Amino acid sequence: MEPIKPNSQVLVDIVKTAMPFGKYKGTLLCDLPVSYLEWMHSKGMPAGKLGMMLSTVHEIKINGLMPLLQSVKNAVG
Repeated sequence: MEPIKPNSQVLVDIVKTAMPFGKYKGTLLCDLPVSYLEWMHSKGMPAGKLGMMLSTVHEIKINGLMPLLQSVKNAVG
C-alpha cells in the first residue's frame, strides 16, 4: 500500500476560494467563522471539492491550527 501524500494545493485553494452560496457568500473559505463551519458540519458538508475544503478548514480551526492557514494566505498574497 502506498503512503498518502499531502496535497499543499488544497491549502492554497482554501485561501483563494470564496464561499459560493449562503449567508457568507463571497467570504474566503479560510475566513469563515467556526460557528458557521460547525453548523455546516452538523447539517452535512456539500459533496465534492467544496465539501472537502470546508471540512479541512473546520478541522484546522477547531484544532487551533489557524496560523498554518494564515502563513499560506500571506505567502499567496
